[in-house]
Amino acid sequence: MVNVGIIGVGLVGSELINQLSAQISRRSLPFPLKIVALANSKVQLLSNTNYDPIDLDGWKIRLMSHGISTDLSVFTKYLAKSPDVAVVVDNTSNQDVVDFYPEFIKAGLHIVTPNKKAFSGELGFYKKIVDLAREKNVLIYHESTVGAGLPVINTLKDLVGTGDEIVKIEGIFSGTLSYLFNSFSPTEETVGDAKTFSDIVRIAKDNGYTEPDPRDDLNGIDVARKVVILGRLAGIDLSLDTLPVENMVPEPLRAVASADEFLTKLPDCDDHFDQLKKAAKNNNKVLRYVGVVDPVNGKSSVSLLSLSASHPFASLKGSDNIIAFTTKRFPNPLIIQGAGAGAAVTAFGIFSDLIKIAERTSSVGR
Repeated sequence: MVNVGIIGVGLVGSELINQLSAQISRRSLPFPLKIVALANSKVQLLSNTNYDPIDLDGWKIRLMSHGISTDLSVFTKYLAKSPDVAVVVDNTSNQDVVDFYPEFIKAGLHIVTPNKKAFSGELGFYKKIVDLAREKNVLIYHESTVGAGLPVINTLKDLVGTGDEIVKIEGIFSGTLSYLFNSFSPTEETVGDAKTFSDIVRIAKDNGYTEPDPRDDLNGIDVARKVVILGRLAGIDLSLDTLPVENMVPEPLRAVASADEFLTKLPDCDDHFDQLKKAAKNNNKVLRYVGVVDPVNGKSSVSLLSLSASHPFASLKGSDNIIAFTTKRFPNPLIIQGAGAGAAVTAFGIFSDLIKIAERTSSVGR
């Protein structure tokens, strides 16, 4: 039996609950699982002392009407008393929840999360939770921190765990930036279809592809976090403060007060992006925003690159992610490609991590 406590019940959290509920009702899970605790930033709902499953029909109303004020200490103590395997699922991007990971681990709670901050933040904290988890025999799975539901983390762990030598990891890790540059700098462009960079950013914003403030995508920090995560798993002590990151927000617009003001002024910078596009096109190349982990030369980076039209990254469509692992055993890169963003695939990645924990703990107990 696996008892699950979920922190963060927004877009991804709600989708995860829907996926879990559907499989539980179909009795399709390969192991017994119960959701016994739910929490958002304001209220939390804990099941009874028998750890009966929370009724997931109308769970949102039940959380708001019967929940108590969120207290991670109380949440942790409740799960820790569970007689069965207990897992915390952190669906937030909240640093305060990340700061509580050591307490989850000390209490013997396994962790599943798409929250990148624990694995890309301060290096000392990252090493602390890794060492503490090993000491307490606690499992931490975070497949959805890179590529949503794509098997990126698992593949890298398998490569490293089997003794392969990582030569380079390259990828387009942002669905938003993938969409922007696939649209702005395609391998083939029909006459009359060309749009300015500012037009494409606004379309992406209107369609919900970007963060509420597109600068939070264009500054490259999200991609940088993913590069740091992969670098650390590959054995490099990467940090956000030392990783070279190319900020795609034009410097005059970095300090404007609001997203609306940024979008209003972005057309003033279209000439800059047009020149980059023309320079690439004149050399039969396209623009792509690429993250690189380079253990061999120590030149990991996040930057806008001009790539040959025949490059695997050049033919990417829509908002897909693509990651290429070049290793001693795979000199021709092992490539993973697919949807790297969205609630459904992110929740799938979280769900698959829960299955892995259930499988690993089923024969040994808690």
